[in-house]
Amino acid sequence: MEGDEAEKYEKASKRLQRIQDEISKVIVGQEDMREKLLTAILCDGNVLLESYPGLGKTKTVHTMSRVLGLGFSRIQSTPDLMPSDITGTQIINDTDQGKEFEFQRGPIFANMVLADEINRATPKTQAALLEAMQEKQVTAGNKTYDLDDPFFVMATQNPIDQEGTYPLPEAQTDRFMMKVKLDYPDQSDEEEIVNRFTSTLDFDPELEQVLSEKSVTKLQQFTRQVPIADDIRDRAVELAAATRSHDELEFGASPRGSMNLVLAGKARALIQGRDYVSAEDINEMAIPVLRHRIGLSFQAEKQGKTPEDVVNDIVEKT
Repeated sequence: MEGDEAEKYEKASKRLQRIQDEISKVIVGQEDMREKLLTAILCDGNVLLESYPGLGKTKTVHTMSRVLGLGFSRIQSTPDLMPSDITGTQIINDTDQGKEFEFQRGPIFANMVLADEINRATPKTQAALLEAMQEKQVTAGNKTYDLDDPFFVMATQNPIDQEGTYPLPEAQTDRFMMKVKLDYPDQSDEEEIVNRFTSTLDFDPELEQVLSEKSVTKLQQFTRQVPIADDIRDRAVELAAATRSHDELEFGASPRGSMNLVLAGKARALIQGRDYVSAEDINEMAIPVLRHRIGLSFQAEKQGKTPEDVVNDIVEKT
């Protein structure tokens, strides 16, 4: 690789490391979640975060938006949340010329939108997010409004409290580039968390803004230029295709899964400081990219299998 090109990769890698360093000023541990979120942002993708309450999902997303210089908004999903509460509504203003309709923008108009407990919103309200997540636009009445660029939806859901929830339809889960699961921190990390957030009344360290809206977009463009060998790209396609004929699955991943797997591999390579995609990148990203795009058969569920088990099996055998 020529000197100028190698310098670009080195510069990008250092910036991405600075982002993670800044986030670690607030968030203790959870390196895997932070890397997966950053990967999705580099790929211009949405993320579904699943964990028990109190593991730092909201804090991480908000902190990341500050470090990246992106506008942030939070939507608390509830059964009575209406689509217009997300997209915005028409209001009537009195002017010198008479009454005029004006569109008042909702919280969806931000770079990074946190949809908290998304499965508590009704299907009608969940559907309001579909157009935004895929088309990066909102239609209200007979007018269409472009969303901010870049734009991401970071949605959360609680796996244990299912009363009063509405499972996400397959069409919506497929819009999420990744599904990231969080686990409890180990004891040393938890001790540091307790120390940080119980020592002062308002723990809010000064964070350096590493990027801006424009530089995030440039990094997204650069991510797509990361070289990938034909056999590595073909492996990503084969992994996704293997989910469609697996004995333990009712249905498999769409071609969107293949595309997202390749993109995720490119972003991970960049974060790892490499100028090429390896088979390890594809293998590492297979579970978060494919786990929510497959449906277990009744027999597999009866045997206690999980989507992660099946994806691991496919990775090992492909």
